[in-house]
Amino acid sequence: MYKYLKDAWKRPDASYVKDVMRQRVIRWRRQPVVVRVEKPTRIDRARSLGYKAKKGFVVARIRVRRGGRHKIRPKLGRRQKRMGVKKFTPAKSIQLIAEERVARKYPNLEVLNSYWVWQDGRSKWYEVIMVDPSHPAIKSDKDVGWIVGNKN
Repeated sequence: MYKYLKDAWKRPDASYVKDVMRQRVIRWRRQPVVVRVEKPTRIDRARSLGYKAKKGFVVARIRVRRGGRHKIRPKLGRRQKRMGVKKFTPAKSIQLIAEERVARKYPNLEVLNSYWVWQDGRSKWYEVIMVDPSHPAIKSDKDVGWIVGNKN
């Protein structure tokens, strides 16, 4: 089953994914920026990145703007060449920015991984997999138990 899901998400325009996601994105635009979801939208991708359907794992969907950084135009003191308003690209990827924002929203959880879900002309949606390092099921898990030691 995961093989067919993976193939469908590789080319969303050529498969059923585009029609399904077009309906979902209409609802997602009205939701808050960070939303906790019960189960991943792309279960095959989430499982390949370490998600398990057990207690201690949390998945959150986040909406992030697309494009480069927006910088306020300085009023005085610079010549036009040095203003740095256009073509100002961040050093971080949009996916990393999404992970940081989710980590700020849930300070008691650790980010395990994230993956792209969808995008339109204005936004990108990512789902971030997080782990509760204080949960006994996570502490005893051999695959993600290492994350317990990294909590500051």
